[in-house]
Amino acid sequence: MVLLDDDLRPVASASKDAVHGQDTPLHLAFSCYLQDADGRLLMTRRSLTKTAWPGVWTNSCCGHPAPGEPLEAAVRRRVRQELGLSLSQLRLVLPDFRYRAVDAGGVVENEVCPVFVAVADGPPEADPAEVMAWRWADWSAVSATARATPWLLSPWSVLQLAQLPCP
Repeated sequence: MVLLDDDLRPVASASKDAVHGQDTPLHLAFSCYLQDADGRLLMTRRSLTKTAWPGVWTNSCCGHPAPGEPLEAAVRRRVRQELGLSLSQLRLVLPDFRYRAVDAGGVVENEVCPVFVAVADGPPEADPAEVMAWRWADWSAVSATARATPWLLSPWSVLQLAQLPCP
């Protein structure tokens, strides 16, 4: 993972396991929202073995670029690894998204997390170590859920959905 200073410049790298804990340093990540050919949004439920927010419904895919890896390449890599999907029309929609959140177990997320939207090439074949369930959903229904019952979704997706225009 790429660690960042207060000016958001890369300063070091560290393993994911060494970084995520109760005092997580600021680091670079990304989120991606996938649509199908009908414009539906792919929502995923995080595996129960995940360190942070296990079992929580969230956006399609999140991850961290490797040191020196371009963000778009990292998005494509993680989507392929987690969901078995290829992407088209990959677009950066929230380049400056940043958040900090603490889960029920005390694990802190502290990320600069650019947000992407893309079209998926088919139904996912999810890696069960990453994703325990997935559903195609209507964007406006997911956005309404984020506003009305934010505790049902990951905190980053709630914040991101509030800034994303529904297609």
